[in-house]
Formats: sequence, C-alpha cells, structure tokens
Amino acid sequence: MHKYDRRRWMKVAGAGTIALAAPGKFNWFQQGGTDKKHIITLSFDDGFKKSSLLTAEIFEKYKLQACINVIATGHEKNFKVPDEYQVTEKGDFVLWNELKARGHEIMPHGYKHANKAKMPLEEAKDLVKRCLDYFSKHLDGFKPGEAIFNMPYNASTPELETWLLGQAMAFRTGGPGINLLPYKGQKKLTCSAFGPGNTEKYLEQEINALLKQPSGWLIYNTHGLNGEGWGPMSADFLDRLLGNLTAIDSVAILPAGIALSALKK
Repeated sequence: MHKYDRRRWMKVAGAGTIALAAPGKFNWFQQGGTDKKHIITLSFDDGFKKSSLLTAEIFEKYKLQACINVIATGHEKNFKVPDEYQVTEKGDFVLWNELKARGHEIMPHGYKHANKAKMPLEEAKDLVKRCLDYFSKHLDGFKPGEAIFNMPYNASTPELETWLLGQAMAFRTGGPGINLLPYKGQKKLTCSAFGPGNTEKYLEQEINALLKQPSGWLIYNTHGLNGEGWGPMSADFLDRLLGNLTAIDSVAILPAGIALSALKK
C-alpha cells in the first residue's frame, strides 16, 4: 500500500470529463464556508463493538461524524451469526445511543442480516418492518421517515426497492460507488465495497476516481478495523485517510443521512 498523496489528489480533482450534477444546482452544501463538490461517505456496517468505538474516536479527532449501520438484534444472545465475518462482539443500543448522542449517525442494517434478494418478497418486507420497529423502540429519536435502510450484503430486488420507497427516507444497496450529489427526492443510494481481504487499496482507487470528476458522492461500504469483519482496514489507515481528505477543499466527509437531511434545511 502506498501512502496517500494529497497533492496528487488535488491535481486530479478537476481532471474528469463527466459531471455528476444533480437536478438543479449542486452547490447547495457548504461546510466551513466553502462549496463542496465531492462528498465521501464511509459506511461502516454490522456494528462491531470494538471497531465502532475506535471508528468514532478517529472521526472525532477530525471533528467528523461517523456513519455506522447496525444489525437490530446483533447484540442479543440468541443472534445467529450469518457468516464467518461476524463472529466478534456487536454493540448494543446502550452504545448506539451513546454514539448517537456524541453526534454519530446510527442507521439500520437489517433485523438479522439476512440476504433479502434470496427470499420471498413478503418475508423480506416483514424483516424490514421488524428492523424499523426495533430501532423505533430502542434508538433515541429514531424515525423511519428520516432513516436510510442499508441492505445486508448490499442485496435487493426491484420489487423490494419499490416498496421501500414508502418505508424510509432512502435505502442503500449495491451498485456504482459514485452517486449524484444529494438532491431532493433521492431515494436509492448505491455503494461500492471490497472484500473479504484488506479494503484499503480499492478504497483509495475509488476516492481517486471520485476526485477525477468535477463532482460526485462516493458511498463506500466498509466494516471493521484492524482485521475485524469483511473487507477491513487498519485504524492507522483510517486516521491518515481522514487527515488527508479533510485537507482537500472540495471534499466533505459526511454520513449518508446527514447529507440527505441537509437538503431539508
């Protein structure tokens, strides 16, 4: 893995030929008084306790809000681990409420982390409803209409996506990592990811691809730190990454829900 070169990123930031401009003006978002043409969302899934605490700490070092998506029942004793990448301890809603109170975004990532593209539509709907109900009962201030439902395994179906339009503010599924900049009515968000091995090199490539374009919103799905989860990165890498990205004038690092909610202000 080579070191991040802020000058290289700044050089390529305006070199692209395809502008991902949302309907209407796309410079609606301002952070620190500077228009941001590139938004990056690092979407941490599954709710690993150790990694989530460390992720929040690193984001806070740079006065940023982390984007953490958790399995509703992941902390319960009877939770059935769905795959080999989720064997470590999950956080509970005491922790999620604490992190939310510290300013981080906590969003739903399924009731039990089931692949909804591999089940009947009605079963998938039921699991989504149960997940949103669980969050409504256990996460302070949670409202489904203000939530982004992050699909387990980034797997969905057209029928489920259509139904989800009326259940949450938006949903995230698999697809191209670079989205249009946030715009009113934006419901479907797509993300890129890499795994099961170390995700750092691919994440760097995705960031460089974003910065080669005049504008865009990269949503990158990652999981844990220091070997935890599917496609992990190291804590040191995340620390250096945020340090370099916060030095680039065109970049805003935002949770997905915060990026969309800002449109209502």
